[in-house]
Amino acid sequence: MTAIDLSTRVPLRLPTATATFAIGIAGYLGVNLSPYMITAAQTGLDIDVLAASWLVTATLLLTAVTGLAIAPLCAGGHRRMVARTGLAIAALGFTTAALVPALILPALLVGGAGAGGAVAASGAALAAFRNPDRVAGFNGLANRGVITIVLAVIPLIGLAPIDVFGALALFSILGLLVSAWLPAAPVIDPRAGAAVAEAMPIDVPPTGAVRLSPARSRTVTIAGFGLLVVFALWAVSEDSLWAMAGIMGAEQTGLTPEGLGLALSGATAGGLIGSVLLMIVGSRLGRAVPLAVLLLAGGVLKIVEGFTTDPTAFIVVFIAWNTVYAIAFMYFVSTSAALDADGRWSGPLLAVYLVGSALTPVIGAALVGMLGFQGFAVALGIASFVLAVPASAIALLSTRLERAATTEETL
Repeated sequence: MTAIDLSTRVPLRLPTATATFAIGIAGYLGVNLSPYMITAAQTGLDIDVLAASWLVTATLLLTAVTGLAIAPLCAGGHRRMVARTGLAIAALGFTTAALVPALILPALLVGGAGAGGAVAASGAALAAFRNPDRVAGFNGLANRGVITIVLAVIPLIGLAPIDVFGALALFSILGLLVSAWLPAAPVIDPRAGAAVAEAMPIDVPPTGAVRLSPARSRTVTIAGFGLLVVFALWAVSEDSLWAMAGIMGAEQTGLTPEGLGLALSGATAGGLIGSVLLMIVGSRLGRAVPLAVLLLAGGVLKIVEGFTTDPTAFIVVFIAWNTVYAIAFMYFVSTSAALDADGRWSGPLLAVYLVGSALTPVIGAALVGMLGFQGFAVALGIASFVLAVPASAIALLSTRLERAATTEETL
């Protein structure tokens, strides 16, 4: 029988890592800079905070919707084209918004749509690497590290349109410059009788032709869609607390703006620590148990936050919760990447998260209005407990598929 090379993933190297992480940062930067974008839009268009907030929300939603729509192309041979086209459109839109204040509204919408291509392409590219857990840790470290610096530097420069939207344009251009290094969708040895579209066991009959197992293919597809739904619901529950943290802390504990700043910066540091831990641990603990433990711990911390009345305790619990949240986020990413080496699920996963990020201020405010702060926290905690069951089941499946594919590669 003719030997068949089933190696589908590549090791993490500096050029491919730089391209993947840089393009991902460019696509996600708008989410992190949204408070600054609101201020810049107010200044440039001379509008009130509500109108500016809706404009930024529309921009982020366009990023999410575009990312979801374009994600299937990123699982095939068009990944780099999608990245380059999206980044070019984003650079054009954000540059226009930075230089021509009168065109900020349409320019931001165009830039947001372009950023969606970067989000989908970089998310899909994460699945091209070996050891998805460690890669997710590196990605989290690069993202949070760069964002932390950008968030600190931009206010020192200024929050005018040219400063904020110019930063978005600059990162889009940087991503475009390194896009040639973006890892393409894995290509199976052409001697194979059929392309292996998903990392799963295969049948090799006496003729040497390769056939996918339809039952396993359906299982992976169901698991993939299930993961997107679970992740979307989990992201909404997590980001709702983030959006309401300032109001909850002030009214419930007397938290000052300085205290809120400490909580937010500490939460970012916690995420960096979590990224390093995941890089060290890699896949040694699997995914199912860590993800289940993280979601349960996160649920408990959210409930505790709702009943905390001391400002110092509020800050400590908030930082602990966000550290757990950051690590769980990375496990979700590694789970999606392990399900399919082509990035069929890791591409749309990051876009799904953006939908929740854009809507959580409204959702969080509505839940607080209906349930109060304590009821709000309990509801979010219960959501984590419930979602831990399907999340861990899908994570277990992804680990088994990855190990099966690795075994096939050595045969």
